[in-house]
Amino acid sequence: MPSATPLLRSALFGLSLVLAAATPGLAAPVQDLPAASLDVKGALLVAQLDDIDFGDDSGQWANDGECDDPRFTGPGTADQLVDADLMKDATDCREAHEAGTVTLAGEESGTTAATDIDFGDDSGRWANDGECDDPRFTGPGTADELVDADRMHDATDCREAHEAGTVTLAGEKSETTATTDIDFGDDSSQWANDGECDDPRFAGPGTADELIETDRMHDATDCREAYEAGTVTLAGEKSDAAAPTDIDFGDDSSQWANDGECDDPRFAGTGMAAELLEADRMHDATDCRTLYEAGSITLKGDAVGIDDVDFGDDTSEWANDGECDDPRFTGTGMATTLLDEDRMHDATDCRTLFEDGSITLKGDAASIDDIDFGDDTSPWANDGECDDPRFTGPGTADQLLDSDELRDATDCREAFEAGTVTLAGTSSSAPAVFDYGDDSSQWANDGECDDPRFAGTGTGKKLLAEDEMRDATDCRTLVEAGEAEIRKVFDPAYAAAGPYDSSHIDFGDDSSTYANDGECDDPRFEGPGTATTLLDSDELRDASDCREAYEAGTIVQVGE
Repeated sequence: MPSATPLLRSALFGLSLVLAAATPGLAAPVQDLPAASLDVKGALLVAQLDDIDFGDDSGQWANDGECDDPRFTGPGTADQLVDADLMKDATDCREAHEAGTVTLAGEESGTTAATDIDFGDDSGRWANDGECDDPRFTGPGTADELVDADRMHDATDCREAHEAGTVTLAGEKSETTATTDIDFGDDSSQWANDGECDDPRFAGPGTADELIETDRMHDATDCREAYEAGTVTLAGEKSDAAAPTDIDFGDDSSQWANDGECDDPRFAGTGMAAELLEADRMHDATDCRTLYEAGSITLKGDAVGIDDVDFGDDTSEWANDGECDDPRFTGTGMATTLLDEDRMHDATDCRTLFEDGSITLKGDAASIDDIDFGDDTSPWANDGECDDPRFTGPGTADQLLDSDELRDATDCREAFEAGTVTLAGTSSSAPAVFDYGDDSSQWANDGECDDPRFAGTGTGKKLLAEDEMRDATDCRTLVEAGEAEIRKVFDPAYAAAGPYDSSHIDFGDDSSTYANDGECDDPRFEGPGTATTLLDSDELRDASDCREAYEAGTIVQVGE
């Protein structure tokens, strides 16, 4: 027969719920129950904890004083939460929950009922994989990396996660927050102080194109400045960004007007057509206005204010002729022939065209006159390959050494002029023989280069082997704009010449979820020894795997 205490606990718990529901103010009489009958508040707490399956302590970070289970949120959780620790840090999380420093996702009130949410469909690439990939949601049930292409395209996963309380819809708490009330965190993100807010708690044109959970609360300066400037808002707030009334949407004379997609190439976002033509600029007004107001597209250049651009002066021979002659810009307002001598010397024309969206700033490419090639004192000088490690591209040697910097001038100058090398971080003039492939990737024509043969700010964060040679238009456009460059092709014969000295490389540590799995997950490397998918969050976090692969010759450092 059950003991009296559990029966009494159950009876009091049920009684407290009935009393609370019927008479919310009846707290004192409940507390006046005899001490032997058990404190009702304690019973409620026990019942609440008993509803949570905390799991076990088999996680790598169990019993370290922080809750590492990604189902929880709050100041008692670790800075970085990974799915591998789901239900694997029971003691830490139970203690933190009892102390009130963490809560289980969905415990807070004020959430939106699933029946009120349009979850969309399951047409996303990552649909039905057990994670919510829709960037409208936040919480431990979302994927580590969220992209706009999956907005409203992972319905089943997101619906189930929302019902389970592991995700919430951004905006379920709607009151605007003062800057002083926001904990922006710190600047420990890899992308801190790059002029974009990378914290996935924020939204708006001032955020980076792709947001990942590992940057949550780790890009404080960028996000604070963007928040104060009104280019980002905390999830759920209304943005003070440019109102539709400030934009000249044009007319509906495009062939594709009123088809539900924005065809005006001045805009970007999930509501855009797959192919954009200059002929449709300012000629799809209704579609673009509707999608802009819905937040599905943004005006290109919203994130870069005109005050951020140094337009220079009007000393160019071609100044004030109605065309922008400064080669730092691109777009329909540009002159046909661009000369380096006009760089920063056509201010009025370029400012006017930038303001009306006819041009955008591209990567500030270096001209040959800006480069100090050095001398020819390298042992490898004049061998037909560029050995200076400041350069990248198919015209460089297979192995580049720091000792050859500025010491292979003739080879590197000739290769630069031929377009087979570029100075690291500048625009690439790829050789005409380079095969970009086709546009058969699912992600073709989305404005990012998804071909893993490329690197740079214009490439996606998720680069898969299956997209090699299948995103030609995006990659070609971004290479020409200086926002992507061709990675060095790995030579299989390289491994046979090993082992190789790795003492000059900082491999970091083994804190990646994928450390010690036999594959190098650090995106600074390439070759058959790397994992198929490389994430920026694993940089410097898979030391043992990468060191072994490098010494075995199955990977090389990007740019070597």
